[in-house]
Amino acid sequence: MGAAEAVVSVLAVSSADEDHVSLEHVFSHSNWQLERARSYREAGELLRERAFPVIICAARLPDGTWKDLLRQLGAYAVPPRLIVASATADDDLWGEVLDLGGYDVLGKPFDAAEVIRVVSLAWRQWKHDQAHRSGEGALRN
Repeated sequence: MGAAEAVVSVLAVSSADEDHVSLEHVFSHSNWQLERARSYREAGELLRERAFPVIICAARLPDGTWKDLLRQLGAYAVPPRLIVASATADDDLWGEVLDLGGYDVLGKPFDAAEVIRVVSLAWRQWKHDQAHRSGEGALRN
């Protein structure tokens, strides 16, 4: 993303402090803005207040799972791209995430280069889909 790009807002949904700290460190070296939610309920409240093109969600939350969040995102005309974060990021989880409509899986602990790569690609896909829905040139993030 070039310097002229708007700030990219990403929602991190996890009850684990280390997830938020690690992602904050990665995002501090970018033009991305990280918002934090500690539960499915809190994520829902934030999503009612504003739009996020990309969401990184822990596989398990204290009050739900990434699947619950993915179902909620189905109501959006152009849903945010959901990236699932898990210490057991294996082929089975990756296949399930893709089959159900999620975007990708990130292994924990987070690798900064992989987070940047996956979030960048997810944002680009969201922006592309948003442009096709809204008409070229009518984008605002």
